[in-house]
Amino acid sequence: MSTKQQKIDHFDPSQPGLADATIYGLPFTSEESEIVIIPVPWEVTVSYGAGASEGPEAVLEASYQVDLLHQQYPDLWKQGIYFSEAPEHWAKNSEKYKGLAQPIIDVLEQGEDIETFPALQSDLDTINGACQQLNQEVEEQVMYWINKGKKVVLLGGDHSTPLGYYQALAKQHESFGILHLDAHMDLRKSYEGFTYSHASIMYNALKINQVEKLVQVGIRDFCEEEIGEVKQSDKISVYTDADLKEAEFEGVTWKGKCDEIIALLPQKVTISFDIDVLLQWYCPNTGTPVPGGLSFEQATYLISRLAESGKEIIGIDLVEVAPGDDDWDGNVGARLLFHLCGAFAKSQGLPVGNKIKFNK
Repeated sequence: MSTKQQKIDHFDPSQPGLADATIYGLPFTSEESEIVIIPVPWEVTVSYGAGASEGPEAVLEASYQVDLLHQQYPDLWKQGIYFSEAPEHWAKNSEKYKGLAQPIIDVLEQGEDIETFPALQSDLDTINGACQQLNQEVEEQVMYWINKGKKVVLLGGDHSTPLGYYQALAKQHESFGILHLDAHMDLRKSYEGFTYSHASIMYNALKINQVEKLVQVGIRDFCEEEIGEVKQSDKISVYTDADLKEAEFEGVTWKGKCDEIIALLPQKVTISFDIDVLLQWYCPNTGTPVPGGLSFEQATYLISRLAESGKEIIGIDLVEVAPGDDDWDGNVGARLLFHLCGAFAKSQGLPVGNKIKFNK
């Protein structure tokens, strides 16, 4: 049996990825990989566009076409990235409970009180229970790999999926912050009656005692309820897209804003990256698109800057990738995930090589 080093010596990263291998076509087993991706194909409480449950598979398929010589982290592939297999019932339950959720959403959008519909109220309670069960199972999956010494990344699914991930991190760390890149604040309480809605993930995350700080970047859609949460909490700092662009127009550099954002974060940080923080042409099929956004390079610069800051990245989640008729969303998601893994590895002290520099 080949050792990991033998696989590295005989693997040609310049060739297309091996389709029968793990993510990015890498030849490593889970035991040989430093990073493990947990896919969570789940989108029960979607309120607008659907498709996020298909995101993990779209990213996996697109990953085989990603060149492994990353300019920032050229030796990342040698560390090994492994795509774990999601329990089969996750996708099945997502479809099942999404079907139950839609009539509830329809009634609420018509201005009706769900409590006057006993059958729908019962379905709502069932859905909330199913989402709570998913959170517990995600936490168990994350803890399984952490206990094996792996750096764990969660790949959604909609933005409700990382809650169990944060609960697992809370078992490992006394305190940490969340760098939240998103078009939305996700601070709604029980949105549309769903306790574990994708629009409530940060509201729920802040209930975890170990989460000491939430820094939101790229926000451009929010409601009065969410503003109330921000104003009454000393844990939340918000950088809206409009404010970031205004600073840019008035001469403030992106480097300066990134350093300001990073300074607000505690020593330990997990990154929650909703792909809809990006400009729409990067993710045209994401579930709740909003005009404006960050460029791919702005986002990756911030992430790299954090990795080089001396603060410790302890986790990553990437959510809301939704494939369309072509492979574009999966392609962007796969490349973004690779960069996130590189920053995670570098922050954790893994050898990822030095940035490749060209003549300027």
